[in-house]
Amino acid sequence: MIVSVTLSTLGFGFVLFGFSSAGSRGWDDTLVLATIVIGIVSLVLFSVRQLRSSDPFLNLRVFNNKIFTMTSFINIIVTMMLYADMILLPMYLQTGRGFSAVDSGLLLLPGALVNAVLSPIVGKLYDRYGAKPLFIIGLIFVIPSMWVVTSLTAATTFTFLMIRTIFLRIGLSFITMPLSTAGLNALPIDLINHGTAVNNTVRQIAGAVGTAVVITIYSSKAALYAGDLAAQGITENIKSLTSIFAASKAYYFMTILAILAMVLTFLTPLKKPTPVIEQIEEFEH
Repeated sequence: MIVSVTLSTLGFGFVLFGFSSAGSRGWDDTLVLATIVIGIVSLVLFSVRQLRSSDPFLNLRVFNNKIFTMTSFINIIVTMMLYADMILLPMYLQTGRGFSAVDSGLLLLPGALVNAVLSPIVGKLYDRYGAKPLFIIGLIFVIPSMWVVTSLTAATTFTFLMIRTIFLRIGLSFITMPLSTAGLNALPIDLINHGTAVNNTVRQIAGAVGTAVVITIYSSKAALYAGDLAAQGITENIKSLTSIFAASKAYYFMTILAILAMVLTFLTPLKKPTPVIEQIEEFEH
């Protein structure tokens, strides 16, 4: 148990630190590469130990279930998009457009309220129709919400961005809760606790990876565009112009992620949820 805890702590800790630092230090930084490599090696050793153990600290056999595995991949993509958008949009607003942090928060507020209102409604819809229709509806909202901000300009209105964010949050409301529930419902009752732990871990890693990747894209595009502006003799508002350009390009990456999530949704054999009473009876027999 002590060895498993140590390996998991080292693995997840170093991977999260490495990816979190990559956005600011760069992917070629020695510390970033070293921590990611150490983290991956530790996680591999941890995984091998868990699969060989009769009483694992974290039962990775949950991934033997196809539905849980597929929903975990979708979970990773959705979490990456969520964290990346929470980082990228305020950067565009504050660095590119000169809005305050309060303005950025106010823009995100209506979407958060819509999300809170929709959560219980989505729960009832999940019980009736299952996860796949909800995923599809959600991604129909998410994909255009990502695409429309791939062409941000200095004239993009605050109202437009607020409406776009509301649509994004509507889409995510149809995905996030059913996503976790569908994956866990596919597992035997004795593995649900392990599935919950895996889900939580996946979200943390996906958030760090998504943030690191989008910041890397943003930074590289900003540097490239700044060089082009300097070559053209443009010296005014370079920071603002590069931020707007870089944010637009980074949203292409997020649009691709949303489309990939849609593809995985169609490939996932999701069914209507089994009532809890039936699951308990099946477990007891």
